[in-house]
Amino acid sequence: MLEPNGPLPPEIYWRRRALAIGVIIVALAIVVWLVTMVARGGDSSGSSAGASSTTVASTSPTSSSSSAAASSTSVTSTSAAPSSTASATPEPAAQPCGDQSLALKVTVNQPTYRVGDQPGFGTVITNISTAACSRDLGAGPQFLVYTLDGQRRLWASNDCTPDGPPEMKTLKAGEQLSYKGTWFGTTSQPQCAGERLPVPAGAYMVVAQLGAIRSAAEPFNLAD
Repeated sequence: MLEPNGPLPPEIYWRRRALAIGVIIVALAIVVWLVTMVARGGDSSGSSAGASSTTVASTSPTSSSSSAAASSTSVTSTSAAPSSTASATPEPAAQPCGDQSLALKVTVNQPTYRVGDQPGFGTVITNISTAACSRDLGAGPQFLVYTLDGQRRLWASNDCTPDGPPEMKTLKAGEQLSYKGTWFGTTSQPQCAGERLPVPAGAYMVVAQLGAIRSAAEPFNLAD
């Protein structure tokens, strides 16, 4: 660098040069500082925006999911409540069927059979009470054949047939159950004791019995 009036003394020259270098260094430092601050400011802003965006994105679905879950839980609870209440208060068990609650009616398939035939019988059990009731009908009703005057019992369906296992049946008021039986036309005794003999031609009657309940007798004939 030359001055208009001639070259500068060396000490002034180096002093100005050092000052210029210092200014340049300070300027560079300022520029670097500004760039750094701008860069930090941009990162901070971006992070804030990213955090805000993430928060919104996560909050909205979470809120929706929570609302949906709450709504679903509420609906389920509401619909389940009646079922829970119903199961908590079951209908009372039916009372046992006393003898006075049931009626028996016996029938004969046809009025006359020939000796050697197998007469068929039927019976209907009716709940004649005003409420449902239960009874063990595993053995079913018995059929008993008597002479027409009722003085001599000739045969009973359970003499030679063991009773079945217990089986509770519930009959509603007025409900009926039907049973059928067949007689082989021979005599029998309890526990199937003694000899079984053919019953001759004549007039007979059949009765249905369930425990202490007996039906009215129904007559029928055996012909030669």
